[in-house]
Amino acid sequence: MNKDKMQRIIDKIEEYDKIIIFRHFRPDGDAVGSTKGLQRILKLSYPEKDIRLINADSSDYLAFLGGEDAPAPDDFYKDALAIVVDTGTTDRISNKKFALCREIVKIDHHIDDKPYGNAAWIEEERSSSCEMIAHFYSTFRDRLKIDAEAATYLYAGMVTDSGRFRYRDVSGETMRLAGMLLDIGVDTEHLYANLYMKDLRNFRFQAAVYKKMRITENGVVYLHVTKRMKKKFGLSNEDASASVSYLDSIKGSLIWLAFIDGDDTKTRVRLRSRFVEVHDLATKYHGGGHACASGATVYSKAEMKALIADADALIKEYKEQNTDWI
Repeated sequence: MNKDKMQRIIDKIEEYDKIIIFRHFRPDGDAVGSTKGLQRILKLSYPEKDIRLINADSSDYLAFLGGEDAPAPDDFYKDALAIVVDTGTTDRISNKKFALCREIVKIDHHIDDKPYGNAAWIEEERSSSCEMIAHFYSTFRDRLKIDAEAATYLYAGMVTDSGRFRYRDVSGETMRLAGMLLDIGVDTEHLYANLYMKDLRNFRFQAAVYKKMRITENGVVYLHVTKRMKKKFGLSNEDASASVSYLDSIKGSLIWLAFIDGDDTKTRVRLRSRFVEVHDLATKYHGGGHACASGATVYSKAEMKALIADADALIKEYKEQNTDWI
């Protein structure tokens, strides 16, 4: 079934002379890596085509991977194929001009709550969209070309979206595809230095996280990163969002939450878990994502408290019905 969907997508790619690639706003490693990797593969494979990556925002954290293409006038979109990668719903697409394209292709590994596109290839069990693009290349390697640059983009997204290959969606196929990319030529020392080296202020912020975090009766660990904290430590939104990963290794805590104040009245929420699934909880609070890694938004302190209470009840129910948790 998936091979048929992939076949339809590569046929669409070969049909169009203009292709524009899109991703979600506030991009992470997977969004940047999958789109830049796909663009590089297609440019190498079809040098006669005009293939652009155009979005409305960027990531300071991932700037070392290079930029994207400049904005284009509306007329450029009219006869183009849109390929939207790593984006579950249309409201999260960074460049809203995707709707001007003649046809839309969706490639994604999120839960498919709101289907869209003229053609779609969804694999929720994949660890990342980068893994899917690597698989796409591997499947059609008789028609597609790759180099070390494209392999680096894809590997960067695979390693970040899988928690360095620790999360539940990592499979033997994930590791085989990662090995394929390494064989093509990824400078892991340079890549990991850019991904994981931190400024001193980040370590001071991490120390503050452990002082500020709280835990509920049943084991929800949560943190509220206020505007004041962001200013005190000189944090970007990306730096602040990374705080959720500081909470992931506490025994007995199966859900951890980071509430990140935005520049407006919204507070973004990062939900992570092990064993118990949080996707439905995120959906209840204006979000979505994966079974154990989702995002949401709250608009008041009352809504924040309600989310924490719902998460606590979810853990309580899970612990009462299961014994294999840690």
